[in-house]
Amino acid sequence: MQQLEPVLAWIDAHREAAISHLQQICRQPSVAAQDWGMKEMATMVEASLREIGAETRVVATDGYPVIVGQLTGDSPRRLAIYDHYDVQPPDPLDAWSIPPFEACIRDGHLYARGVADNKGNLVARLWAARAWREVYGRLPCHVTFLFEGEEEIGSPNLGPFAEANQDLVRADACLWEAGYRDSEGILHLYAGVKGILYLELRARGAAYDLHSSNAPLAPNAAWRLIAALGTLRDADGRVRIPHFYDDVVAPTQRERELMTRFPVNVDALQKSWQTPLLSNPVDITPTERLLYSPTCNICGIWGGYSGSGSKTIIPATAGVKIDFRLVPNQDPHAILGHLKRYLIDQGFGDVEVRELEGSERPAQSPIDTPLVEALIRSARTIYGNEPYVQPRTAGTGPMEALCQRYGVPAIGGAGVGYHNSRNHAPDENIRVEDFILSMKHVAALLAEFATLSNV
Repeated sequence: MQQLEPVLAWIDAHREAAISHLQQICRQPSVAAQDWGMKEMATMVEASLREIGAETRVVATDGYPVIVGQLTGDSPRRLAIYDHYDVQPPDPLDAWSIPPFEACIRDGHLYARGVADNKGNLVARLWAARAWREVYGRLPCHVTFLFEGEEEIGSPNLGPFAEANQDLVRADACLWEAGYRDSEGILHLYAGVKGILYLELRARGAAYDLHSSNAPLAPNAAWRLIAALGTLRDADGRVRIPHFYDDVVAPTQRERELMTRFPVNVDALQKSWQTPLLSNPVDITPTERLLYSPTCNICGIWGGYSGSGSKTIIPATAGVKIDFRLVPNQDPHAILGHLKRYLIDQGFGDVEVRELEGSERPAQSPIDTPLVEALIRSARTIYGNEPYVQPRTAGTGPMEALCQRYGVPAIGGAGVGYHNSRNHAPDENIRVEDFILSMKHVAALLAEFATLSNV
């Protein structure tokens, strides 16, 4: 702690410069799905790494590059830090109270697309390392920053990057990208992520849209699609596809203990979402259902006329985007095969199934890996309370492709977000004080990680 105090004081003295840097990063659009500003953002990220003295490499992929920055430290321990510099599209623009790339501060909150997911974390971690170098000229441990530009489109090229660049990826552990504080100010840590299978289903009726007076005779693509969707899950959300649950792994006793100790705050979610939660089966808690239940979700659906006024037609085509959130040890490609066979068996062989980019395998690191203890101890120092530890998050990321596949434990949770950061939604935001605290948390983590003897 004595060694850490000057580092924390440096962060306090340079907070305005760090905030300004975050605003600069957030004002540059970087929407991978639309190839909007990606080249410029990659250049800014590499420049930010060079500014803190990192040895940088821009590793080309078949998509957007991975930006690597390496810093040496006193300890032989090496911590990989993964983040991404791409963001979600800002639509719908008219739902933002502040334009999504102005990065304005209002009432202590910084509003911008990507500020919580994931640019705030990226910048906070850079400044934590910068603080150590400015105060002592070196870090407590070796650090490798791994910043990709395709997380929001499913990281299609991160796996090949990791396989071809093990000299860069190899580490004792990896600090994962996301992190937030709940409504009570408690930081949440997690040791795994769900996987995802992202699909588009399309139905076709007549060769073109027809006058709706032909409804007694003509097939309607929208009704056809709705009928197919109705076979996929029951009213309680349980997926009906045969073999869907075959490989699902139940929680261990240790994982159940953690979920009991750190349950989902149902009241806070209902208040934030402004709606009651879905009914819960009696034999499973909301926490276990959130973290351990695979899902089938409709992301968007279209067909026919939805403009103002009336237009009486029979839609010729209809489509839907679906994601399946998967848990260990479900395989996205196996689930895709089960779905296609099931639709044929149910008489919907005419419904086209398209796999979209973004499928990822679930990942689970050991919950008792030493990095968890380092994160807990550093969080106590900075936040003054005990963080919540969960086996995994309900979200998805390329943890398996980058880390688990090569035996690198990955833990997330040291982040700038809070319970109302509105990731992926209009008015995405962080509290400025959480950004400062996150810098300090990562700075403390580097000191804790350097002292570990059993990683």
